[in-house]
Amino acid sequence: MSFFSPKLGIDLGTANTLVFVPGEGVVLNEPSVVAVSEMENKILAVGIEAKQMLGRTPDDIVAYRPMKDGVIADYRVTEAMLSYYIKKALGKFNIFKPDILISVPAGVTSTERRAVVEAATKAGAKNAYVIKEPILAAIGAGIPIQEARGYMIVDVGGGTTDVAVISLGGIVACTSVKCAGNRMDHAITDYIKKTFNLAIGDQTAEDIKVSIGSAVPMEEELTTTIKGRDYITGLPRTAEIRTNEIVKAISKELREMIKAIKDVLQETPPELAADIIDQGITMTGGSSQLRNFPELVYRRTGVKAKLADNAFFCVSRGTGVALEHLDTYKKSIIAKR
Repeated sequence: MSFFSPKLGIDLGTANTLVFVPGEGVVLNEPSVVAVSEMENKILAVGIEAKQMLGRTPDDIVAYRPMKDGVIADYRVTEAMLSYYIKKALGKFNIFKPDILISVPAGVTSTERRAVVEAATKAGAKNAYVIKEPILAAIGAGIPIQEARGYMIVDVGGGTTDVAVISLGGIVACTSVKCAGNRMDHAITDYIKKTFNLAIGDQTAEDIKVSIGSAVPMEEELTTTIKGRDYITGLPRTAEIRTNEIVKAISKELREMIKAIKDVLQETPPELAADIIDQGITMTGGSSQLRNFPELVYRRTGVKAKLADNAFFCVSRGTGVALEHLDTYKKSIIAKR
């Protein structure tokens, strides 16, 4: 690591990309969306501006997410997006190439990992390092991962749910399922289509999930108005929807995430399992903020679960800590090539 090169930590997510600068904190938090004009084949907007275009673009402009299920689906667009974020985070007067540390899902293959490193290098990184998300989430949640104790972390993002048991700075048992926030949104869209004959967009589905969604049925339900297009008449229409209907709509997705947690618990060595009973499960990531999610985990596994502080920012904060103490975390950092 050279003295002059700036350092950046990037939480490259399916739904959002966060950039962390040591000493400044999270300087950038934008959706991982890029708007491309197909005629000229050039990039029109990135991030918040592009997300506002999702589902609202004319034919020749396509707004899409280059990351799918936590890994790069469209290489060229990801590179352009990274390069945009790096420039934006460093400011335009910066001449030094940054050292970059990027998060990858726990189940990432070596090819996918190489794609991330290459995209970052092409986008202007001097050195690119990758660390698995559960480790970063644990660091960001303030878990002392270097101790000889077992900690369980459940990181629920947009594209993947990563579950890992961490001890002595490494992952002992882990799994990664491609079922998380986005899948919940799709389930809500499908449910509303079947039940109300209404077509709604992904954005609306996400808003419904955030405003009234819950992981377990609630006695005092919240309600919201959904606005969409009627499938039969083709005209705009509104309807009322309540919390427990959302619970029903996303139950299959929640079951899949709980199964991932159970699978990892079943692989955990007994000594560490004992630690996890004492420590409980720590939940991080944007989608872990679904109402009563920790309660559902407790009901299904019998292990207490708690939401980390600022769950959404855990991974990006973790990249920041890891950058500041690179030598301590050398073991968990996967080499740059």
